[in-house]
Amino acid sequence: MAQKKGNPLTGEALLQKVKDLGNLSREEKAKACGYYTETKNGVQRVNMMKFLNALMDAEGIHLDSNGNGRGRGGRSASYKISVQSNGNLLIGAAYTKKMGLKPGDEFEITLGRKHIHLKQVSGFDDDDE
Repeated sequence: MAQKKGNPLTGEALLQKVKDLGNLSREEKAKACGYYTETKNGVQRVNMMKFLNALMDAEGIHLDSNGNGRGRGGRSASYKISVQSNGNLLIGAAYTKKMGLKPGDEFEITLGRKHIHLKQVSGFDDDDE
């Protein structure tokens, strides 16, 4: 039964500490970052899973689509996209689902110096029947 826990680092502090620890093993890095428990007999046990999960969170990597481990897999929306090799910007289904968009929904595109603004065009014109 564990009595004592380390004070685990998270976020940027965790990333910096791991970087500073250089060539230590994963287990040594986890311990140094506070991811361990100490039994009443004084034995330290590394909690590698919590350490690796905290590292992924700090890096912005989310493996569960809805946080509870259920549902369909896939990547979560990161709110960042890159221009593809063919020059296209692909928005992706995660964003359109989140907004409740349907096939055929239209957007007005406004270009700025360093931004692209999309504004949904109302699909409910009085003359559409």
